[in-house]
Amino acid sequence: MKNGKNKTVRVVKMFLLFYLFMLIPLTAAAQQRFGYISYEQVFQMLPGYAATQQNLDILRAKYADEAKRAEEEFNKKYEEFLDGQRDFPATILQKRQTELQQLMEKNIAFKEESRRLLEQAQEEAYAPLHQELAEVLQRVGTQRGLAFIINTDQNACPFINPEMGEDVTAAVLALIRK
Repeated sequence: MKNGKNKTVRVVKMFLLFYLFMLIPLTAAAQQRFGYISYEQVFQMLPGYAATQQNLDILRAKYADEAKRAEEEFNKKYEEFLDGQRDFPATILQKRQTELQQLMEKNIAFKEESRRLLEQAQEEAYAPLHQELAEVLQRVGTQRGLAFIINTDQNACPFINPEMGEDVTAAVLALIRK
């Protein structure tokens, strides 16, 4: 009987010990504070953002101009095709149709490649700004003893208890402007 009682006591002790170990992280987490910002709002306030955005707009305009030029070239050839299709022999008609099809495929491929290249250019242009903001966020978080900083963009956090979290936008902007 004594052996069964010892076993029960050991199980209860192990359960209590396990329960206490499970509570430690929860109580520590309850005491941790966090920060929150609108990443996009702060990102757009970075000193290099406006110049980067302007450069990307210029690049977008160049691609758009080239796409428009290619479209106008296609339209011109298509109109020529329509004007002469009654007079063309079958082989010339087939040749012109093939040329138009190839031109259209090239234009579509150019638009897709342009979109891909613009996305890549944007990613590369913004990379140093993202890095700069990440470093600022890390400094603010460390200085203020925050466990993490939440991005509130796109309604990611519809409610933040101000007693547990801190809006660090002003602190981040202050470091950015230095």
